Amino acid sequence: MDKVVAGAREAVADIPDGAVLAVGGFGLCGVPFGLIDALLEQGTRNLTTISNNCGVEDQALGVLLYAGRIRKTISSFVGGSKEVARLYLSGELEVELTPQGTLAERLRCGGVGIPAFYTPTGGGTLVADGGIPFRYDAQGNVVATSEPKEVRVFDGHQYVLETALTADFGLVRAATGDRHGNLWFHESACNFNPLVGMAGRITIAEVEELVEPGRIRPEDVHLPGVFVDRVVVVGPEGKRIEKRTTRSRTEPSAAPPAAAGEEATTAPEGGDA
Repeated sequence: MDKVVAGAREAVADIPDGAVLAVGGFGLCGVPFGLIDALLEQGTRNLTTISNNCGVEDQALGVLLYAGRIRKTISSFVGGSKEVARLYLSGELEVELTPQGTLAERLRCGGVGIPAFYTPTGGGTLVADGGIPFRYDAQGNVVATSEPKEVRVFDGHQYVLETALTADFGLVRAATGDRHGNLWFHESACNFNPLVGMAGRITIAEVEELVEPGRIRPEDVHLPGVFVDRVVVVGPEGKRIEKRTTRSRTEPSAAPPAAAGEEATTAPEGGDA
């Protein structure tokens, strides 16, 4: 039941070339930086990644992208990386774009054993009709496009059939974990990490703080240990902020935004912003 391994290198050592990876994170929140860096150092290549975004320039998954290690990405938002656009349009990267909520549900369904589901998202668009370019050649010609998807009508509305996603390995980062693999994620890091952890056949978690079993209340567990195979303690260091926005705490007109606490007045030096 003790799933703690010595370090990130040992945790990813059996990830082979050509593996399919589901990777947690929302922007730069909750990204398993340590595991990604270990993969880079290991030299693993020809990867397919499933993630909300394929890195932010040369950060997060961007380090693998810039090193030419990713063959295909299944993502929702790729606008944060010019390198994705360059590789995609030059025929060096296959890109499967998926609406964000659909991507989340495809991962969840993969984790709970549901093979497919219907959603209204994408009905009447190329998402349903097919024809979205997946891959270009070096001359800029489209050589592969998405296939049409099944569409059915329920209560007078069109719904598109989407298939579940699973991965050979799921890589996640949690704020707190225990030796049994139960995980708690901080705020925005909870957006995709639990779903990624469910969808991975082998899930590896890097955690900032390791506690003994029972310290995380059952109702606070975001990803149960049954989904997690390995735990690596990395500490709180190394997290990054995608876009730093600050303002003075002393400005008289600077009221905190709605539903925000005092911490909203300035971005922290580290941690999930």
